[in-house]
Amino acid sequence: MLEHLVRANPFTPTELLIRLCVAILIGSLVGSEREYKNRPAGLRTHVLVSLGACMIALTECIFMHEDAIGNHVTYSFGRMSAQVISGIGFLGAGTIFMAERKIGGLTTAASVWNIACLGLATGYGYYWMSLLGCLVVLAVLMILQRIIPLRTLKRLEVQFINRAETLNYINAFFEKNSVKVLNLDFHIQSNASKETGDHNVYTNIYTLHLPSTLSYTDVTNALVSYPNIRVVRVTNT
Repeated sequence: MLEHLVRANPFTPTELLIRLCVAILIGSLVGSEREYKNRPAGLRTHVLVSLGACMIALTECIFMHEDAIGNHVTYSFGRMSAQVISGIGFLGAGTIFMAERKIGGLTTAASVWNIACLGLATGYGYYWMSLLGCLVVLAVLMILQRIIPLRTLKRLEVQFINRAETLNYINAFFEKNSVKVLNLDFHIQSNASKETGDHNVYTNIYTLHLPSTLSYTDVTNALVSYPNIRVVRVTNT
């Protein structure tokens, strides 16, 4: 039995170790970047996915070799790898979440899927392609957003009194500066005090799209200078 297993294995122990180590290296590099950004799937997840995919590819290579030496193994090449590519979607789905009407974790899910692909390539012996692919994935995760900056949506929370007068000012400012209001939430707080008199305190929460010539700092400085506006706060959506 042992003789059969040795004969069916086309790899030397050194070759097996190299492929497994490269798979661990690739998973560690991408996983460390995700871990640094505190994403759902971090270092250990990426290493395990890469290592597991690599072992599946090695197993397929062994089956191919076993078939080639005449052991009459009926095997369709690529079937196990295809199951890895489709099955990893379940793990990726676990990293996707929705909070406050925002979907997150898509990038991490994509990185996990890419790591599975790189692990398979490593198992088949395509080291340089795997390492190059790893560098490309890291470049996408770490550098691409700096090269092509994306203006992410933020929420602007404005707390004010004298509703009609203040809303006229806010709306006029938005119109003058071509600020688009994508969504608006609001609530009213009854607050009779020496500071506000008998006025209610209103809070509007805007989701805005700003033109390239305007920043949230500009918007905040312009609004907070108006006497009826008490608090202006910017948060991520």
